[in-house]
Amino acid sequence: QVQLVESGGGLVQTGGSLRLSCAASGRTFSRYAMGWFRQAPGKEREFVATITGSGDRPYYVDSVKGRFTLSRDNARNTVYLQMNSLEPEDTAVYYCAARQTSGGSFYYITSYEYDYWGQGTQVIVSS
Repeated sequence: QVQLVESGGGLVQTGGSLRLSCAASGRTFSRYAMGWFRQAPGKEREFVATITGSGDRPYYVDSVKGRFTLSRDNARNTVYLQMNSLEPEDTAVYYCAARQTSGGSFYYITSYEYDYWGQGTQVIVSS
């Protein structure tokens, strides 16, 4: 069982930055692929970014490429989503998710592929 706790959300102006964190419980964090999803009001949850257990190959949805950076610190059981050049369209509740893997460099970009979810953190970008 893995518990995920997100933090770092808030209100920011267009062009600003935020860094989201997701802290995970457990001793085998490096065996989990981690992902970030977001859900805007009235919209379905959408994939944002994912990273393999080793952290060497993050993958992003096109709309955030070049603006968001996903990283992980396996010693701290934490993943970070650095969000720069934020736009009003980035406003959403952001969720961290984890999927246990046997290694490799597969990308998991759909919500049903993840086993564990955090409670979400709100990001609001004002225009």
